[in-house]
Amino acid sequence: MVKELSRRQFLKVAGAASVAGAAAMAGCKSGNETKAEGVALGEVPEDKMTMRENLHGEQVSLLGYGCMRFPTISGESGREQDQELDQDAVNSLVDYAIGHGVNLFDTAPPYCKGRSEHSVGIALSRHKRDEYFVSTKLSNFSPSTWSREESIKMYHNSMKELQVDYLDYYMLHSIGGTRRDEKGVELDPMQTLNRRFFDNGMLDYLCEEREKGHIHNLGFSYHGDIRVFDYLLKLQDEGKYHWDHVLIQHNYVDWNHSKLINESNTNSSYLYGELAKRNIPVFVMEPLLGGQLANLNDHAVDLLKQRDPQASIASWAFRFAGNQPRILTVLSGMTYVEHLQDNIRTYSPHKPLTDEELRMLEEIADVFANFKTIPCTDCKYCMPCPYGIDIPTIFAHYNKCLNEGHVMNDIGTDSEEKRQFRRARRAFLVDYDRAVPSFRQADHCIGCNHCVSECPQGINIPEQMQRINDYVESLKLSM
Repeated sequence: MVKELSRRQFLKVAGAASVAGAAAMAGCKSGNETKAEGVALGEVPEDKMTMRENLHGEQVSLLGYGCMRFPTISGESGREQDQELDQDAVNSLVDYAIGHGVNLFDTAPPYCKGRSEHSVGIALSRHKRDEYFVSTKLSNFSPSTWSREESIKMYHNSMKELQVDYLDYYMLHSIGGTRRDEKGVELDPMQTLNRRFFDNGMLDYLCEEREKGHIHNLGFSYHGDIRVFDYLLKLQDEGKYHWDHVLIQHNYVDWNHSKLINESNTNSSYLYGELAKRNIPVFVMEPLLGGQLANLNDHAVDLLKQRDPQASIASWAFRFAGNQPRILTVLSGMTYVEHLQDNIRTYSPHKPLTDEELRMLEEIADVFANFKTIPCTDCKYCMPCPYGIDIPTIFAHYNKCLNEGHVMNDIGTDSEEKRQFRRARRAFLVDYDRAVPSFRQADHCIGCNHCVSECPQGINIPEQMQRINDYVESLKLSM
């Protein structure tokens, strides 16, 4: 087993992060350019990873590797770039993770533009099968994959790509959202659930595969309508199905403030509570809320740095994400080695939050939730836009500038304060043009609503595009 990255691979993977971090320091930048901010330095322990026990008594690392952002040959994240993945870099990252106690790797057919499962399979096949757990999903989003035949084909193809004869964890991918049927008619969340998993008999088929040992743990990942979440748990209460694990969005903002950010969301305190009550192990996604909790406003950063000057901003979110006892693993999509190292430090071992620290994070969450940010987690399910709009980058730029105080009105009477706001608005416009090419900006949205049904956060994307474009136009007029 490789314990350390080679010098060449370290420089290759870390170099891209350094460039991104340097760019972020230049001013208000797109969220895609801030992936290396807030990383602490220090020893990376090899044998202190916190482990949690699943329903079979197996030890699972609290840090799970989310395989949706592996580096491409250019060093950028494979989630954003339609490029070949850098397999050497992926191999080195996986080796480093396993060498430092990470043993769960989570992927799905769409990740990294459809390349993730294949790449994960290559990287993990170089290790003994009992050294890792692999997790993937039935991502039958398109009506063309809703038939029993096509869904079964997708399931078996995942095992082929991953080079395994059984799956440690398998999930119904992203239940709770809406989809359009073969005729383009939008289905409600319950109709979508039935078409994808019940009408075609796929859930029964997967339960049979679990009985045969081809799937060791069967669960679902949840986004969207709470009625679907409650319905699937009700089926377990009635003894019709049982769930070995469930993947939810969970962080210190979503814990109590998710509905403030988006009325269609559900607080993760409720989701976690319902799962813990049934002793269902919990997988966590979005511990950083799409990276936003690693790029907080100055007030929040000051609070956290006063408490622990050496800890990274991101580490506080990860400590919270692993704080509840029924959390089995916290998934993090780590493109750069610095992020992998920082997360390993945080969970080697995990240090439970004190009551005082929980109150501090609640204060930060309360302030954060009352900003009018857009609850985009950069999942990119809305992409590609038929009209070429770069939806996630627009939202990331707006949110980051808002958190930095660059999206404000002339609320003060002091002339210097007004000059500062004027400079901030100019920075917003200049960096908007740098982050998003003009032909991909919000003013090109025609409100076709193609993206709305794809968004697991339930964002009215055309409405937000109009709001951002109105703001941009108002800034241009005021300059």
